[in-house]
Amino acid sequence: MSRNRAEQVGYYRFLENQNVSVSELVRSAADHCQQQVEGRHVLAISDSSEINLQAQARHLQPEDLGVVGNNQDAGFFLHPTLVADAESGFPLGLSAIQLWHRDPSRPDKHQRRYPQLPIEEKESYKWLLSSERSQNSLVAGDAVCVTHVGDRESDIYEELVRVPDASTHLLVRACRDRRLQDRTTMLYETLSQQPVQGTYAVEVVAEPRRERGAREAWLAVRFTPVTLRRPQKVDVHDYPESVSLYAVEAKEVTPPAGVEPIHWRLLTTHPVNILEQALRVIQWYRWRWRIEQLFALLKRVGLDLESTRLASVKAIERLTILALMVALRILQLKTGRADETLSASVTFSAQQQQCLRHLMPTLQGQTRKQQNPFSPGSLPWATWLVARLGGWSGYRSQSPPGIRTLSQGLRKFEAIFEGWSLAQDSFVCT
Repeated sequence: MSRNRAEQVGYYRFLENQNVSVSELVRSAADHCQQQVEGRHVLAISDSSEINLQAQARHLQPEDLGVVGNNQDAGFFLHPTLVADAESGFPLGLSAIQLWHRDPSRPDKHQRRYPQLPIEEKESYKWLLSSERSQNSLVAGDAVCVTHVGDRESDIYEELVRVPDASTHLLVRACRDRRLQDRTTMLYETLSQQPVQGTYAVEVVAEPRRERGAREAWLAVRFTPVTLRRPQKVDVHDYPESVSLYAVEAKEVTPPAGVEPIHWRLLTTHPVNILEQALRVIQWYRWRWRIEQLFALLKRVGLDLESTRLASVKAIERLTILALMVALRILQLKTGRADETLSASVTFSAQQQQCLRHLMPTLQGQTRKQQNPFSPGSLPWATWLVARLGGWSGYRSQSPPGIRTLSQGLRKFEAIFEGWSLAQDSFVCT
């Protein structure tokens, strides 16, 4: 990320500075998110990822060193909450970020009697903590409705009971076949017995890691209200004996040969009584893919965080928060590069937009085909300029700018903006 040795030393000093706390960096991200949500129904999408530092383990200082999911490799865990607009899926900000380490010498789940532990003493408490911390910024930002979205790991009875309120909803993918109140059948069988209310097609993105190509999938949709019984392991004194929700099933009807079919069983507090409501819930769950894109930008296709050469784990934690915020900006540029209803202010400050306006004459060509076609002040307008800085030609006949181009352009713009800001300050002082 640094252009020269002096800049590299400056970055290292900042990241090693004990006065720069992770909590302050997280608060800064949440404050920015708070400014984007007024009047919106937003999806608070949470998920976990591990930061594997095993390739650099011999360079790391031993203090605060933990292990990741395989209980062998050095690293730590990251659990952010990405806030997206419920109508468009556009990523607005990060409302909460958690980091934690696993002690390599800790007892295993059997030794700790894990099922009997209260939720506050389990690692899965991260889901409730994300909801609680997100509410602070989202409610303060005057979001009209918040829907917390999680994958199968977030199918937790305690969360289903404690998180929802009048303006806060849940949408999780079912992980286990739960017992139902006043029914002899379990959740999965009850869903499968419901009539198909409709079918519709979705575009499935390619997943190279699973050797799965992009395709169109036809899904059969079923839904029904359900009342889940309290699991036996959950304390009867703290939680009601049941919780009422709506269950939605989307199952691929004609998958290609050799391809595992899509099969989503979703639980939500949103009412689902007609097909349109079910399709809306399924679309909200599909927006969960945004956080997978964020992790890919952070680690693989974008910033390559796990290749850092920093020796201090504390410094790498600070770098992780900063890199996550950069990855969010790249994701916003890529997602909103053609939507002129989006303001550039969602990604760029007023000063940064002013700098972009000064740069625009140098980035546009002489012909109309190389003029910025977007409304000044819109996010596509800013993205076009950043892409030009990244080496994109600007011709509409060319493919839209991708991750690498936008990353390079954003890096170059930040360097230009730093010098431009110093010049402005100098002028004011004079």
